[in-house]
Amino acid sequence: MAKLTINEDACKGCSLCTRVCPKHILELNREKLNAKGYHPIHCINMDECIGCASCARMCPDVVFTVER
Repeated sequence: MAKLTINEDACKGCSLCTRVCPKHILELNREKLNAKGYHPIHCINMDECIGCASCARMCPDVVFTVER
């Protein structure tokens, strides 16, 4: 099982990670604003994460940490 950690305060809500996630478990949290005033990304089903790190490679703000 993979562990995905997201630094929500560094996220600018660009959604690039949502397009590359093979499990489609990342989405913008429309109910929350981060310190920068953006809707941050969040994982809707952590149990489905396979630890591929596609999100981490795509993210221009390096908000993801993936551990396997």
